Formats: sequence, structure tokens, C-alpha cells
Amino acid sequence: MRGLSLIVASGDGARLYAALETAMAAAALGGRVRMFVQGEAVALLRAPAGFAGDAARRAAGQPDLAQMIEEAAAMEVELIACQSGLALAGLTAGDLVPGARMGGLVGFLAAMDDEERLVAY
Repeated sequence: MRGLSLIVASGDGARLYAALETAMAAAALGGRVRMFVQGEAVALLRAPAGFAGDAARRAAGQPDLAQMIEEAAAMEVELIACQSGLALAGLTAGDLVPGARMGGLVGFLAAMDDEERLVAY
């Protein structure tokens, strides 16, 4: 399976959740998956992770955002937090959820190969 790179550019927790679902599905199919969380969206990676939709998801028997991030990391989905987004949110790398690392958009794009797909949320 071709690799998949995802960019999450919105601070909407539902978008990050959907991107994680897509990332995990691609990882389950054997593809390399990377997520770049950009701008205001980086605040969603503050430990402990969560968003307003978590209670409804738990009530429906679905994992919450923190569980999704943990499961994605266990599936080797790379989670990269934008350096500029960290500054915007007043965060440091130490504030991030386990498994997330800091990086820049140029490095993220430079690491793509010619066969990799790019999706933005």
C-alpha cells in the first residue's frame, strides 16, 4: 500500500478524530502513515488529549480522542506537531501527548516520496 500523509489544519477535534480514523485504517492496511498537526490544531495534542465530542463517543462505545491517539501511536502512525503551532498555543514539546514529536512543514513535505498520497483535514 502507498504511504499516506495527513495534514490537520483545523482546531476542530472532530477533524483530528476523523484524520486519526483514516490514519489507523491506512496503517492497518500496511501503509506508512504520517500526520502533521498544524497551527491551532496543535492545541488538541496537549496532554491529556480531549475534545468536546469525547463524552458522546464514550457513550456510544467508541474510543475518545486520547484513546485514538494512543492506538494510532501503537500502530506506528507518526504524529508530528507543527513547531509554529506549538508557539501559537503556548506549548512546548514536553506538553504533547506521548508519541507526538515536534517538526516543521518543510521537513514533513520533504520526507514524502513520489508515490505517497497527501490528504488535508
